[in-house]
Amino acid sequence: MSIHSKVDSVIRPEVRALKAYHVPDATGLIKLDAMENPYSWPDGTRQAWVEVLRQVALNRYPDPDARRLRARLRAALAVPGGMELLLGNGSDELIQVILMAVSRPGAVVLAPTPTFVMYEMIATFTGMKFAGVPLAEDFALDMPAMTRAIAAHKPAVIFLSYPNNPTANLFAREDVLRVIGQAPGLVVLDEAYHAFAGESFMDQLVRHENLLVMRTLSKQGLAGLRLGVLAGPRAWLAELNKVRLPYNIGTLTQASAEFALTHMVLLDEQAGLIRSEREKLFQALSGMKGTKPWPSRTNFILFRVEKANPDTVFEGLRSRGVLIKNMHAAGGILRNCLRVTVGTPEENASFLEALEAVL
Repeated sequence: MSIHSKVDSVIRPEVRALKAYHVPDATGLIKLDAMENPYSWPDGTRQAWVEVLRQVALNRYPDPDARRLRARLRAALAVPGGMELLLGNGSDELIQVILMAVSRPGAVVLAPTPTFVMYEMIATFTGMKFAGVPLAEDFALDMPAMTRAIAAHKPAVIFLSYPNNPTANLFAREDVLRVIGQAPGLVVLDEAYHAFAGESFMDQLVRHENLLVMRTLSKQGLAGLRLGVLAGPRAWLAELNKVRLPYNIGTLTQASAEFALTHMVLLDEQAGLIRSEREKLFQALSGMKGTKPWPSRTNFILFRVEKANPDTVFEGLRSRGVLIKNMHAAGGILRNCLRVTVGTPEENASFLEALEAVL
């Protein structure tokens, strides 16, 4: 038997049908494709951080429960009293932990689509069915369709990206509350872009026993740490914690995150700069002939090219040194759409200049 035949006979067919999550090479390019904070720390802050890392005992395993870090996160994220925290190696691992814990024959994961692709991918990894409910044309939740889907599938977990990736909008609060009320299982509010949104459901945890709120520090300038945070009632998180692998948050990540949380003023200032640049970028795209941007509550903007070929635009930008995200292949309401991360003023200017040249 050839190795390919052996692979085909051993690897699950639904996994073989997948494509690995692709991260394009950005070497030499202005990187505006991954919703990263474009600002680094000042030299003095970086030196202070390095001094903290000098004290880390790399020969010892990390605190398996990250107790000191969780205490600081509880304060920084305004987690309500009585709620617990679970940490993951990025939000991706937390999604995986949740779905591993609830996976059973016939269990369904539900989410409005388009949305963060890892909900569906990890559902597939864990042997669960994914039910996507298309958004309305204005990117709002299609509540009649959501209600029908919840009744039909009785999902174990519903994921709501708030704000949504890649459409950058906040779903109506009353619609989210209706979904929480209708859900027979868990509802996970993925607030990855909280720093740019101005709204949260964190304070609702004490009112809804089936609600969990997920955050990440990636979008605030700590993407390299890979730290995700899940907040919710102890009864849920105690069970999910049984699935979490031991020592999943390394010592360097714990020490770095603890340090960063003592510099929230700096992180908040950088988020404010990004929000300001987001509005300038939106206005520039709104005034550019041939583009239609949508208002954003995140650190990226989704826009449609109305006459040009989106693939040609994407490659034209890349050839001019700017990397963004091409959403066109997803089809549906993302047809002819591209997504650009908000960068520094200089990066945004380079993007706009390149886009005008391509269009």
